Amino acid sequence: MAGNDLGSLLGGLLGGGGQQGGSGGGGNILAALLGAFMSKGGGNGGNPLSGLLEGLTKAGLADQAQSWVGNGQNQPVSGDQIAQALPDETLQKVAQDAGVSPQQAADEIAQVLPQAVDKLTPQGQVPAGSLEDLIRQQQM
Repeated sequence: MAGNDLGSLLGGLLGGGGQQGGSGGGGNILAALLGAFMSKGGGNGGNPLSGLLEGLTKAGLADQAQSWVGNGQNQPVSGDQIAQALPDETLQKVAQDAGVSPQQAADEIAQVLPQAVDKLTPQGQVPAGSLEDLIRQQQM
């Protein structure tokens, strides 16, 4: 299944493709989140990262999102901020796919999203190409 492959790739990108915590690690929660954006048509060219960042920016997290993409220090974000920024149906789907509560999903996203976006945007901008291609490039 593509979601599992994406979860493994994201887990490897985050420095531990193995199980971390009850939901199978940050890669799985991010795979569920990005999969939800892909199914809604977020992003383009198979890369939902731009759609996710656009949504966070519109929800008032522009400074945080830009810090993750840029080359400076990554600003933290809380689970409550993530829960407010994401559409309810998206957070519900992510939580269901990951097998956790919506609040736990938001907390896990808040922990792993800054690092993942930082690693996926090494040039200070969201690169073109599919998400899988971006992850594989960063793991080389």
